[in-house]
Formats: sequence, structure tokens, C-alpha cells
Amino acid sequence: MIKILLSNDDGIHAVGIRTLAERLSSQYEVYVVAPDRERSATGHALTLHKPLRVEEIDLGGEIAGAYAVTGTPSDCIKIALNAVLEVKPDIVVSGINHGPNLGADILYSGTVSAALEGALLGVPSVAVSLVNGQDKNADFRPGADFIAEFVPQVVEAQLPPKTLLNVNMPGVSFSEVAGIKITSLGIRMYTDTYEKRLDPRNQVYYWLAGEIIDDSDEAEDSDVMALRNNFISVTPVTFDMTNWKLLETYRDQFDSNFKHLTETP
Repeated sequence: MIKILLSNDDGIHAVGIRTLAERLSSQYEVYVVAPDRERSATGHALTLHKPLRVEEIDLGGEIAGAYAVTGTPSDCIKIALNAVLEVKPDIVVSGINHGPNLGADILYSGTVSAALEGALLGVPSVAVSLVNGQDKNADFRPGADFIAEFVPQVVEAQLPPKTLLNVNMPGVSFSEVAGIKITSLGIRMYTDTYEKRLDPRNQVYYWLAGEIIDDSDEAEDSDVMALRNNFISVTPVTFDMTNWKLLETYRDQFDSNFKHLTETP
């Protein structure tokens, strides 16, 4: 039986991860190690300057084990694989996130970072998000059903090193899903706006706001465009950030321009 490690950034009590855990545990051996509270937009942060506490909790159903961690999503995966679990999972699944993780979102997403940590540690990993997951009436079941079918394919596919799959689900019923597309990352940038406010003690503070910038320039094969047309997007993401196209060009250029600095008089 396939062993799955589940995590997220919305917290262990979020509807998305609960729905996914319930669905997957009816078919697979599922372990949940997730933050004890919401940790959205924490990126790949790790807890270094205070202890991590792990509490075993009962999520009911057929879940093999569940643990709440006082840390980030990346903490959860790292401590699960190195200290908490007595079995090695076949796959890490992070989500279902309450909202999309498209384009540049993945640089900040705790959901994607949990999957990234799994990939770093050599475990095939998937991040999954629901576009309208922030709506209180959002239905996470279609996404959970899809991931249940997707998991064995990912395990069998044997993802290359340094790679995870970022999945985004449209906010529609399964019957309305147009299909599945393998996509590139879109742009999806935001205006950086900070609202200046005063607290009750008349002290100034700032609140990050802003809106999505017009996405009319998105490529047709991007995850953003796929979701706009009710497709499930699956984007292979690598954390090798080397710009290989420029590597040799810059190497030759810098070797030539700065050679005099290393030459012996």
C-alpha cells in the first residue's frame, strides 16, 4: 500500500487537508504532519531559534497518524521525515491549499515549500491548491478525488531529482472540469501596496494589501490560462535556480574581463 505524508500551510484543522486526508486514507496509508495553525505565505522558512513541539492528535477515520507541529510547513516535512515518522512515505502531498498557487505565488507559498522540502529530501512530492478555496462554501472533494487517482501515477512516474509537481484545481465540479493540462508557470504578479494605519494607541503600522496585476500577457500554456479555462493545471517545478542558458556565456565573459585580477605579476 502506498504511504502518503500530508501537510499544508493552512493548518492541520483546515478543511482542505481534512478533506484530502479523509479521502486518501480510504485507499492509502496516510500520515498527517502539519502546522498547528495557519502558516500561509511563509515560503521555505525553517524554525531555528526556538524549539519545535509536536502533538499527536486524533483526526478520526482511517488515518494512520496525525501530528500538529508548532512550526512552518517546511519544518513539518523535515521533522516528519527525520524524527516523527517510523516509516518512509512513498510520496509527500501538500494541500489542499485554500486558494491558488500560480506563477510567482510559488515563491512565497508554504504549501509549495512543503512539497519542495519533500523533494529536497528525496521523496516524490506534489503541491495541490484549489482556486476558490478561500470561499467559505468551496468544495474540496473534487480535488481530493483527483489526487487520489493522481498519487499512484506520480509514484510510478519516478520524478527526476530536484522536481515537484504543482497542481491547481479549478473551482468547479468534476463534470465541469475541461481536462488536464501540463503547464508552465505563469507570471501572476501583484501590486505591492501597504495600507498605513493607526492602532488604538495611536502608533503607526502597515498592512500589506494590493491586487493581482492584469494577466492579459500570460502565455497560453501557463497555469494561469489553464485555470481560467477550467482545466486542472499540473506544472513540473524544479528548485535548481541556475540559469543554464547564461552560465557558459557569463563564465567566458567574466573569465575574460577579470582575468587580470588573478594573474601573477
